[in-house]
Amino acid sequence: MTDTTTGTAKVTLPADDQILITRDFAAPRRHVYRAWTTPDLVKRWWAGKRGTVTSVDIDLRVGGQWRYVLIANGNFEVAFHGEYREIVPEERLVHTEVYETPGALDVEAPVVTVTFAESGDRTTVTMLTETHTKELRDTILESGMEGGMQESMDALEEVAASLP
Repeated sequence: MTDTTTGTAKVTLPADDQILITRDFAAPRRHVYRAWTTPDLVKRWWAGKRGTVTSVDIDLRVGGQWRYVLIANGNFEVAFHGEYREIVPEERLVHTEVYETPGALDVEAPVVTVTFAESGDRTTVTMLTETHTKELRDTILESGMEGGMQESMDALEEVAASLP
C-alpha cells in the first residue's frame, strides 16, 4: 500500500461564501468514489471517531436524495441530507447539504461540488461548499467541522485502500 495521508485535508476560503477542502488519498479513484457512494461503505467512515453511523440512504441519480445519520459519542443524533444535482461517475458529484438541527436557520441549502482526480494510484478529492452567505460559511467553520472532517477523511482513506 502507498503511504497514507492522515490528517492532511486542507481547508481554504476562496470567497466569502465558500469553503474548499482538498485531500489526497492513497487509493485509486474508483475505490474512493465507491467508498463515497456505497451506503455500507459510507457507514464505515462517515462518523470518523465521533460516533456510530446508524443510517445511510443514497439514491445516486440526479434528483435523488441522500441522508446520513449518526449517534454521536455524546449520545445525540447528527443528521445531514441533500439532493444530487449532477453526477459524473468517478469524477464529479454536485449536491445540496442540509444539517438537520432544531432551530436551524432557514437558509438556502449549501451546494457541494466534489471532484475526484486520479494520479497514478492516488486520488485527490476536492469539496467546494458554496453557502450563499458569509454568515453561514462562518457558522459552519465555527461548528468544529474541521476536526470531524479530518477524522472522516482518514477513515475514508482506510476504507478505500482496503477495497479489492
